[in-house]
Amino acid sequence: MSELDEIEEIKRKKMLELLKKKNNAAIKAVIEVNDLNFEGEVIKRSMKTPVVVDFYALWCMPCQLIGPVLEKFSKEFNQKFVLAKLNVDENPRTSMVFGISSIPAVKMFKNGRVADEFIGALPEPVIKQWLEKNLNTTKKGQK
Repeated sequence: MSELDEIEEIKRKKMLELLKKKNNAAIKAVIEVNDLNFEGEVIKRSMKTPVVVDFYALWCMPCQLIGPVLEKFSKEFNQKFVLAKLNVDENPRTSMVFGISSIPAVKMFKNGRVADEFIGALPEPVIKQWLEKNLNTTKKGQK
């Protein structure tokens, strides 16, 4: 193998390594949480990074509408928040603690507490505005 071939092989391996890291980071931007790991994955994590929790159920059609919108924004906002998804049917304890009686229910946690929330399938632009407001990402001159 020539020196050029060795260099190309090193470059190829490094590129694969970087792509793997990037994909793993993107995957971590959306997590599934439950009654057992909610404290660590949401409450404690929100001390460093805002965590948006999507309380949903598989049978809930409005949940099926906003879930992909929230996932899209988790990527678009370049990891300014972590999206956590909690199935209310499988996790009644956490649902009860946070008073979930209607779904979809979306809560943003900052510093270990609920900072803001909304209920129902809001239009995509309204969800984006809600995120921008709570993440302080609106540009000056915009409301």
